[in-house]
Parts: sequence; structure tokens; C-alpha cells
Amino acid sequence: MMSDKGPIKSAAGKGNSSFRTHHSSFQQPPLLERTKCFALRIIRLYTALPKTTEAQVIGKQVLRSGTSVGAHLREGKRSRSDAEMISKTEGALQELEETQYWLELLADSGIVKPELLSDLMNEADELTAILVTSVKTIKARRKK
Repeated sequence: MMSDKGPIKSAAGKGNSSFRTHHSSFQQPPLLERTKCFALRIIRLYTALPKTTEAQVIGKQVLRSGTSVGAHLREGKRSRSDAEMISKTEGALQELEETQYWLELLADSGIVKPELLSDLMNEADELTAILVTSVKTIKARRKK
């Protein structure tokens, strides 16, 4: 069984949650660190899941998508254009959305108590809001 100190520990509050949209923004430690902490929390969640087939199948899905968010942003760090940065950021957004889906399934199926996933779901929501704002800002800048 997962403890309260396991996968739900929040990475929120570590650093600045703002996300500037210049290419160097991906080099800002707060967002990269925050997505890395998110990935580590997903890994801890996976290792704490029951060993049933259902839990492991869903767990592998959430493990893959949840750890991909930061990888997309790391790739975006080296983007050569706004279009490439938008593509990488939108890829991270897709992975966040998928992660939220699998987390909901873990809770709704009764595999994990919903209250144990609430902080992780909130962090996914916050990261989504940051990245959506970033994409909108880059697109607006391109229109100028």
C-alpha cells in the first residue's frame, strides 16, 4: 500500500512556476526541475502499485506518459525555431493529458485511492496550465 509520503509528494512550490517562452526558457531550472520531480513521483507511484495484471498494465502506461513530459521539454531546449518549440511543448501537453487519463483510471477502478492521487493530478493540471500559456504566447509572438 502507498504511504502518504510516496507518489503524492508535491513538487509545487519548488522554484518559479512562470514559464517564459523564449527558447532559453526551457533552460530555466524551475520548469525542468518540476517536470523531473513529476516524473520521479510517477516512478514512485508505479513501484507502489499492486502487482495485479490490471494495476501493472495501467501503471506501465502512466509510467511511460508521465516520464515523457520532461523529456519533451528537454528536447525543446535545443529547438531551432518557434515552430519546433511549439511542437515539443504540445507533445509534452499530450503526454500530460494521457497521464491524467491513466491516473483517473487508477482511481476510478479502485486500484489507488483517489485522495492519494489528488496532489499528482493537481500538479499535472498546473503543468498543463503553464505549458498552454507558453504555447499561446509563442504563437502570438509569431503573428507579430
